[in-house]
Amino acid sequence: MLTLKQIKEQTEDVLRRLKKKHFEAREYIAEILNLDELRRSTQQELDAALARQNAIAKEIGALIKQGAKEQAEAIRTQVAELKSLSKSLEERKESAEAKIRELLLLIPNLPNEIVPEGSTAEDNVCVKMGGDSPALPEDALPHWELAKQYDLIDFELGVKITGAGFPVYKGYGARLQRALINFFLDNARHAGYTEVQPPYVVNEDSGYGTGQLPDKEGQMYHVGVDNLYLIPTAEVPVTNLYRDVILEEKDLPVRNTAYSACFRREAGSYGKDVRGLNRLHQFDKVEIVCIDTPARSYQRLDEMVAYVETLVTKLELPWRILRLSGGDMSFTSALTYDFEVFSAAQKRWLEVSSVSNFESYQANRLRLRYRSSDGVQLAHTLNGSALALPRIVAALLENNQTPEGIRIPEALRPYTGFDLIPHP
Repeated sequence: MLTLKQIKEQTEDVLRRLKKKHFEAREYIAEILNLDELRRSTQQELDAALARQNAIAKEIGALIKQGAKEQAEAIRTQVAELKSLSKSLEERKESAEAKIRELLLLIPNLPNEIVPEGSTAEDNVCVKMGGDSPALPEDALPHWELAKQYDLIDFELGVKITGAGFPVYKGYGARLQRALINFFLDNARHAGYTEVQPPYVVNEDSGYGTGQLPDKEGQMYHVGVDNLYLIPTAEVPVTNLYRDVILEEKDLPVRNTAYSACFRREAGSYGKDVRGLNRLHQFDKVEIVCIDTPARSYQRLDEMVAYVETLVTKLELPWRILRLSGGDMSFTSALTYDFEVFSAAQKRWLEVSSVSNFESYQANRLRLRYRSSDGVQLAHTLNGSALALPRIVAALLENNQTPEGIRIPEALRPYTGFDLIPHP
């Protein structure tokens, strides 16, 4: 979340930048500033009341030593009154602080100055492209037809067991999933990321820490009895490893990678855009997370984008990188780059990764700091998909279909153990 200091000292700049995200914050900020004034004035009254209590306590002690017990008892009632007043003031101050935090949680992160203006995905800016789109015959099949023909993925069986959006991978399909997970994890480790295996459920504090709560509460699966949430991405548990932690500057950057299943309730619509693997409620993903100083975080972002580029290149997929517009960015991001791969059979681009810098927004929620020669200050957090599997699998199946079968990219063959998924 934004800091109170930011809002107080840079009010107009905060309002201006939030407009790029199409968020009108003036009423929120006015209320926060009023509450902060109430908090500060209440603190002054509380300090004065506590000081008066201490002074009277000393006076009572002196009177008792002098044997003036009646005088001491006469002013003792003032202490009780001051204690009651102090309790009331403390409650008022805590109420103002809680309301300030509640309002701060509702305000999105400030977009970086280079974020493009715009309200939808149509306003995103393509910054780089690569790879060659295959020339497929007119009768090329989309991945959901290939999955059925080759018996790779059973969407109907998933509906029977759980519901729509929970596919069952079988045979070569299951082996391809496992191969991709290991491929992505090995590449991340070789790039300097430390592998961790996090839980798949988190508590409320973790959800608030990375910004999924309260913003995306309706998109998360909630285990009501235990008040836990199924993770929408490994970003949540991995970043929360550092909640309430003070890191040493010499230990930065911290780089982690993790595989997890991901669970999202986001409602789908109908049609080809959400058919098959295009939109799921459960899917596999490898995540990369980085923590560094504010001075170096945008260098880390560039490195992470360059790293994800190596993955889509190794998989021989046509790709492009988009800088997201203000209206298409997430609540918590300051700057996001999306990776898309081209599906030659569907003739459309499929998003497979988002790489974002959150600056100090998550760190402030997490109380994630680092210690330097200048003292203790908030760190910057970053993360990215490296990569999400469903649309990668969709593009691999569609773009590599041949009369003999589905060809496996060379870099992936040591992980699959086969070069071709043979035609049935």
